[in-house]
Amino acid sequence: MELFGLLPDGQVVNSFELINEKGMKLKVINYGATITSLKVPNKEGELVDVVLGFDTLASYMKSFELAGAPYFGSTVGRFAGRINKGEFNLNGEAFHLNKNNNGHSLHGGIHNFSQKLWKLEKQTQGENPSVSLSYVSPDKEENYPGELSVSLTYTLSEDNELIIEYLANTTKDTVVNLTHHSYFNLDGHKSTISDQDLIVNSSKILEKTNDNIPTGKFLELANGAFDYKTAKKCPSNIDDTFVLEDKNEFAAALFNKANDLKMTVYTDQPAVHIYVGGGCEDIKGKEEAVYHALSGICFETQNFPDAPNQGHFPTAILKKEASYHQKTRYKFE
Repeated sequence: MELFGLLPDGQVVNSFELINEKGMKLKVINYGATITSLKVPNKEGELVDVVLGFDTLASYMKSFELAGAPYFGSTVGRFAGRINKGEFNLNGEAFHLNKNNNGHSLHGGIHNFSQKLWKLEKQTQGENPSVSLSYVSPDKEENYPGELSVSLTYTLSEDNELIIEYLANTTKDTVVNLTHHSYFNLDGHKSTISDQDLIVNSSKILEKTNDNIPTGKFLELANGAFDYKTAKKCPSNIDDTFVLEDKNEFAAALFNKANDLKMTVYTDQPAVHIYVGGGCEDIKGKEEAVYHALSGICFETQNFPDAPNQGHFPTAILKKEASYHQKTRYKFE
């Protein structure tokens, strides 16, 4: 553990490093439970930092003032994706969330989980090292009902997997949809993803409005522009939710021929939201990198956006007597 910076109120933000026995390295800060670095050995045994990020706490904080905040490496909540007009009904009561995206609520609202100071619960070293962080979201934070207690564990397996596991409980019925928001680039964070191959194990995406709100309809992908069942080069612009129909199968994969590195995404969630594009334009990142629209690709494993307003979507409701559990793996080979 080492000091990463101080918040304006003097609270300490620390950085935690995990190293597995194969040399894979992960760095996490407790501001936003954010991954700042993920170094993976390539075929030559050299470490490649495969995620975008910043060198300083000030840069992470300032990035949320941008029109298209990038959410580099952060934990997103209370609700990932958009909620239409920031409104939903639960148990006959209407809730009006803070709006932060064209009159809608995005990624949990204005002061979301990505900007909170998380508490260190536990760190383990040796085989399959891990770090566990927690955050308690007060009742009515961003106008969501219930006090939500969230715990998150990052693990580096000896099979070179980044495993992310979430648990949450609430004091009142509420809605929850958590995700991870790293931008991946298998050629290193200073490079471009345009020559990397993408596979998405999905035959449907959610139809959306011009504001990126799901209409409730599903679009078949067969032979269309977003049919990634067979490998294609990464798109230059995408912000879409792919439906996952078999939790025993992989969700998506990314492959970089230049260094023979492959990442495969596995999840128990009903969707993977894939994002490439605007939020990164001309941002100065870590190690003097200048990021651009093709610097990285996000694989946001999650429930469907706007699920609280779409009765036929998988439910996002967390009952006060129940527990939320989610697990996602990013496997490198």
